[in-house]
Amino acid sequence: MKATGGNASGRQATAAPFAIELRGISKAFGPVQANKEIAIQVAKGSIHGIIGENGAGKSTLMSILYGFYKADAGEILINGRPTVIPDSQAAIRAGIGMVFQHFKLVQNFTVLENVILGAEDGALLRPSLAKARKVLGELAEEYELDVDPDAVIEELSVGHQQRVEILKALYRHADILILDEPTGVLTPAEADHLFRILRNLKEQGKTVILITHKLREIMEITDTVSVMRRGEMTATVRTAGTSPEELAELMVGRKVLLHVPKGEARPGRTVLEVKDLRVRDDDGVERLKGISLSIRAGEILGIAGVAGNGQSELLQVLGGIARGTGAVILNGESLDLTGKHSDGQSRRRRGISHVPEDRQRLGMIMDFTAWENMAFGYHNDPAYQKNAILMDNDAILTDAKGKMERFDVRPPIPTLPAKSFSGGNQQKIILAREIERNPDLLLVGQPTRGVDIGAIEFIHKRIVELRDAGKAVLLVSVELDEIMSLADRIAVMFDGRIMGERDPATTNERELGLLMAGVTGDTAR
Repeated sequence: MKATGGNASGRQATAAPFAIELRGISKAFGPVQANKEIAIQVAKGSIHGIIGENGAGKSTLMSILYGFYKADAGEILINGRPTVIPDSQAAIRAGIGMVFQHFKLVQNFTVLENVILGAEDGALLRPSLAKARKVLGELAEEYELDVDPDAVIEELSVGHQQRVEILKALYRHADILILDEPTGVLTPAEADHLFRILRNLKEQGKTVILITHKLREIMEITDTVSVMRRGEMTATVRTAGTSPEELAELMVGRKVLLHVPKGEARPGRTVLEVKDLRVRDDDGVERLKGISLSIRAGEILGIAGVAGNGQSELLQVLGGIARGTGAVILNGESLDLTGKHSDGQSRRRRGISHVPEDRQRLGMIMDFTAWENMAFGYHNDPAYQKNAILMDNDAILTDAKGKMERFDVRPPIPTLPAKSFSGGNQQKIILAREIERNPDLLLVGQPTRGVDIGAIEFIHKRIVELRDAGKAVLLVSVELDEIMSLADRIAVMFDGRIMGERDPATTNERELGLLMAGVTGDTAR
């Protein structure tokens, strides 16, 4: 593969102007150079992917294009015309729409009300609503964007809410659509439908920019892909002429293993058994509805499912953060689910380590140093005690240095506050703290969420090594690729229940996707 600069897509034979052309775009935040002389050309009527590690500058670049930030230098051309975009309203007037990873919808408004919000034709809403209803019907038919215009947003699935965001942009006459990590909360079936929508948009002459870290999606849907690294555009290539491995190397600057090699599992004794586990939230809503599962030593049980279907509650009960009813048996002995021994400290003493889904809210204190974070939950360890009263900070610091070395935390400076590290290195700090405790059971939620592709490779290796050391691992992830790659068995959760269990060697994403959507029985098989 030959990587080229930002003009790799080339001008069309008719010499039509590009839908978007960025020339010399630079943006700094204090001493941090987020974008450095970025040049990119996006052909009209194409689907153009933008990939890069965390902090590569992708979001900053798109925020400049959508008017959230003002570039320090450079020029934006829309359809060949120099265009100044001081704010999002100017971007909309220029024909640019953006669908954010976290939707900007009013939950108790209807679809129609959300679509016209900010785009009303006058003080009277009735004419605007009538017009929107007619236009939405036309757009739905043209682009396969079926959604009930009178449905309240909070009653819609995530996939349908995403369609509303696309309809909002099209209603405002967007010819250029930017989608930021659009499949992060979708089932495989919803993602497939989104791709059909994007292809329809392309066929109708719309231009799509897709920001994603999922290389499989880049290969499936895009015509051209641009790669960013450390604020610079390193390559733009035709998708048909590249591969996931080559793109990963362009992103990281070295060869990356996209699938960690692992041998056959050798399951031993049962480490964890869960029977009829139920959890209610503070509002009395039942979040876990009779979960039963088991994990043996030397195996990884993957829990697949769209976020919000009870996976978080399962981890929190097992990890001692939340309370529940039912039975949880670890190494043949019952765990306390409601009393004074149902906390995280008690779980750790029993041999459970927990890497929470939200590392910054539940896994760390961001203003504390790395060495302090590495002792959290284990501060009563005799190795950390100087005497009965004081902790031995020197011992903790020395221990943290060793962990940072072994887990390749960068920079390897334990005295830096946690907030000074990238997301991937924050995750490594937590993994080092939990894995090196040699647990009988590791609970790990979203192990690579927001993590660079190079760190993903490292984290996956560590999880497999723990399994091969004879430990039990409960892995929760919304990334089906990750579940398929790491798990020895896969259980699928939907609406607080286990919908089924599958062998990753004999199942596929379609079957898992049906289970994730609540479809069971012969249809799912």
